[in-house]
Amino acid sequence: MFGESEGKENKGIFPASMDFTTDLHSLGQYIQEGKRILFETVLSPSEVCSNLTLKPTQDNLDSLNFLSGNTLGYVNEQARLGTLLAHADGGVPCLELVFPDISPQSLGELMYFFEYSCAISGYSLGVNPFDQPGVEAYKKNMFALLNKPGFEQEGETLRKRISRN
Repeated sequence: MFGESEGKENKGIFPASMDFTTDLHSLGQYIQEGKRILFETVLSPSEVCSNLTLKPTQDNLDSLNFLSGNTLGYVNEQARLGTLLAHADGGVPCLELVFPDISPQSLGELMYFFEYSCAISGYSLGVNPFDQPGVEAYKKNMFALLNKPGFEQEGETLRKRISRN
């Protein structure tokens, strides 16, 4: 939502989402030591409903048996804390939004918070957060290339441009 609402007139933040711990290895390196062009917002529910207890494996091939007896929720919480500390120590501006749980009520409130924040942020940047001129540009090209009625002339012009490349 922030990309389409703020990303105009060479302004706005570049939104990217990551699912920690899944994406932690692939993107964590960049966040930790990459160019300082981003800030991090972590969404953290207070109440986590993961009572799954980790069990040891007989061969311990992954060397993770030290985690046995802990819940998956506990392991994820320690990963969250360790990651936030490392990123803050690395100079990454970090913001954590804590919300009660992942119920429809809480997630709806969180979505409303972001929608409202996005509108205010767009207006603060001096852009209209409710139009999408950049989206219209590529949609027009796609319609023309797909021969949508009314876009025949644009389609012909675009195909000539493409054939020259």
